[in-house]
Amino acid sequence: MQMEKKDIRSLTKEQLREFFVAQGDKSFRGNQVYEWLWSKGAHGFEDMSNLSKESRQMLEAHFVINHINVDQKQQSADGTVKNAVRLHDGLIVESVLIPTNTRTTACVSSQVGCSLDCTFCATAQLKRMRNLNPDEIYDQVIAIDQESRQLFGRPLSNIVFMGMGEPLMNYNNVQKAIDKITSPEGMGMSPKRITVSTSGIPKMIRKLADDEVKFKLAVSLHSAIDEIRAEIMPFSANFPLRELRESLEYWYAKTRSRITYEYVVWKGINDDQKSIDALVKFCKYVPCKVNLIEYNPIDDGKFQQADSEAINNYIKCLERNDIVAKVRRSRGKDIDAACGQLANKS
Repeated sequence: MQMEKKDIRSLTKEQLREFFVAQGDKSFRGNQVYEWLWSKGAHGFEDMSNLSKESRQMLEAHFVINHINVDQKQQSADGTVKNAVRLHDGLIVESVLIPTNTRTTACVSSQVGCSLDCTFCATAQLKRMRNLNPDEIYDQVIAIDQESRQLFGRPLSNIVFMGMGEPLMNYNNVQKAIDKITSPEGMGMSPKRITVSTSGIPKMIRKLADDEVKFKLAVSLHSAIDEIRAEIMPFSANFPLRELRESLEYWYAKTRSRITYEYVVWKGINDDQKSIDALVKFCKYVPCKVNLIEYNPIDDGKFQQADSEAINNYIKCLERNDIVAKVRRSRGKDIDAACGQLANKS
C-alpha cells in the first residue's frame, strides 16, 4: 500500500529540520527547504538546486507541494487583471490585481465560495465548498506580485482580503498566511499594507483585537439600520448592529486602528435620508472612514445602483460631521472582477 504524501508546506521550519535529522541528514537542510518553499516559491523539489539529488528524491518520496496554478488570466480595459486559480484538488477561486498610477493592490480569496449569504454578492450564491489553506492564500499573493512586476514594472504594494469568502470564517488559516506574507522569511510586507474585510462577526472581531493583529480592518456595513441590513445580509440577523458596534469599540480600544466601512448605496433600499442619518450616527462610535462603493450588478434586478444625487447626499452629510468619505469607482467590471462579482464564471 502506497504511503499518502503529506503537504510539505503544512510543516514548520522546526519540523522540517527534525525530518532531516530523522533521515540521518543535517538539520540545516530543513532551513534550505523552508527558504525554497516560501521565499523562493519553488513549485517542485527539482527546483531546489542546492540540495543533492538524493535529498530531492527523498523529499519527493515523502511530500507534495500543493501549489496553485493560474488557469486563466483576463485583463480589463482599465488594466485590472483577474486570475482563475486552480487548487490542487481541482477547485477554482479568483483573485484580482488592481493597478493605479502609484500602487498595485492584490485582492485575494480566503474560501472556495462563501460561508455567508449576502444577497447582492455573486460569490455568496456559490456557497462555501472549503476553506483555503495558508499556502493557497500565500500563493495567490505571490502570483499577483509576479504579474505586477511583469506588467507594471513594480512589486505589489497592498493586499486586501476582499475576494471570495469571509476571511474571519477561516480565521486561523488567514492569520497564518498573513504571518507568512509579513515574515522576513516570506514576502516581508508591512502588515499596515494589508486590509482584512469582514461582513461583521463580532466574536471574531474581538478575537482579532485580543490577538493584537497589526493589519487594518474593513467592515462591509451597507446599512446602519438592523432591518435593512438583515434584508440584504440575512446572516446579520444573528449579529445585531449593537453587538457589531461593541466589538468595533473593543477593537479600537485595543488597537487604536481606525475602521474602514465599505458601503454600497442601492436605489430604493438605503438611498434615503433615514439611512444616511443612521450611518452618520454609527460612524461616531469609533474613528473611521467610509468607502462608498459603486455597485456592480450580478444579473439580479432587485439591486440597482443609486442615483448620483443619493451618493452626493451621503458624502455631504458625512463630511459635515467630519467623517472621511470617498467614492470608490469599481475596477475590472468588464471582466467580472469588480467588488461582489467573483463567481468563477470562467
